[in-house]
Amino acid sequence: MLKELRQVRRDRITLAMIGGLPVMQLILFGYAINLNLRHLTAGIADQANSSASRALVMDMVATGVITPKLAATSPAELTEALRRGEISLGIIVPPDFEARRFDGREAVQVIVDGSDTVVQSAAVQLAQLPLNTLPAANTRPLGLSPGQISVVSFYNPERRSAVNIVPGLIGVILTMTMVLFTGVAIVRERERGNMELLIATPVSPTELMVGKVAPYIVIGLIQTSLIIGLGALLFRVPMAGSFLDAYGAAMLLIVANLSLGLLISTQAKSQFQAMQMTFFVFLPSLLLSGFMFPFAGMPIAVQWFAEILPLTHFLRLIRGIMLRGASLMDLWHDVAALVAISTVLMSVAILKFQKRLD
Repeated sequence: MLKELRQVRRDRITLAMIGGLPVMQLILFGYAINLNLRHLTAGIADQANSSASRALVMDMVATGVITPKLAATSPAELTEALRRGEISLGIIVPPDFEARRFDGREAVQVIVDGSDTVVQSAAVQLAQLPLNTLPAANTRPLGLSPGQISVVSFYNPERRSAVNIVPGLIGVILTMTMVLFTGVAIVRERERGNMELLIATPVSPTELMVGKVAPYIVIGLIQTSLIIGLGALLFRVPMAGSFLDAYGAAMLLIVANLSLGLLISTQAKSQFQAMQMTFFVFLPSLLLSGFMFPFAGMPIAVQWFAEILPLTHFLRLIRGIMLRGASLMDLWHDVAALVAISTVLMSVAILKFQKRLD
C-alpha cells in the first residue's frame, strides 16, 4: 500500500488527474453546459419596416433566445447566410405584415438550421411566445398570436437526431483514435527499446514526426469512409455537399489530432501516461465542441476556450458540408483555424522531441 501511494505521488500526471479530473468535470457540467439555449445568432429581414414589425423584432430579441447578427434585405439573403453557417435562424417579416396580422394570417416566418435539433426546438419555442404588446394594426386592438408565427426547418425537416449525430461522430471517433494512436507512438518506441534504432537513423526530428503521422492519415480516411457509408445506409444521412470537401475537412481534423497526439507523446513517460493525457484532452473536446450540448448555450469564456479545440471547428465544417451543402470556401474561417492549430501543435511537438534517450 505504501509503495502504491509513493508511486502515485511520484507520477505527476496521475497526481494531477486525481484533483484535476473532478474539478474539470464539475466546472464543465455545472458551469459550461447549459441546455437552455440562448443568444442564437439570427438574421432579420424586416421588409415591412413598420412600428409593429420593429416592435415584433424587439420582443423576440428581448427573450434572449436570439442575438441579431445580420440585417438582410430579402429572404434569399437569409437563406444563403444560413447555408454558410453565419446564422442559426432567420426572421422574415413580409411587406404586407400589417395586413396579414389584421386578417389573422401567417404574419412572420422563422427559418431555422434544422441540422441541429436543439436549435430547431429553440426556434419552435420562440414561435410560441405570445407577442401581444405590439402596437395595434390599423385601428383594431389586435396583437400577434403564436399561430401567426411559422417555423420552417431547413436541412432536417423530419427532425431526426441521426442527421445531426452521425456527421459529428466522424469527428468524435477521429479525435479519440487519432490522438490515442499517436499519443503512444514515441512512448512505445522507448518502452520497446526501439528508440536507439531511431536515434541511429539519419532522419531529422521533422522527418520522424511526419513518418509517424503519415500512416494514420490513411487510417483516419478509412474510418471516415466507414462512418459516411454506414450513416447513409443505416440512418439515411444525406451528403448535400461534395465528398471531396467532406474528405478535405476530415483530413484537416486528422492532421490536427495527430499533431496533438505527437505532442502528448513527447511529454508522456509511459503509454499509460499517454492514455491518461489523451483522456484529459478528449473529455473537454466531447463536451465543449457542440457535439453533445449546444455551443450557443455556453458562457462566452468557455466558447473562447472551445475555439482552440479542433473538434469544434470540424463539427461546423462537416455539418455544413453534409447537411447544408456548403463548401470549404464558404466555411473558410474554420478551415483557417484548423490549419493554424495543426501548424502550432506540430511545431511544438517537433521542438519538444529530442533524438536522445536522456
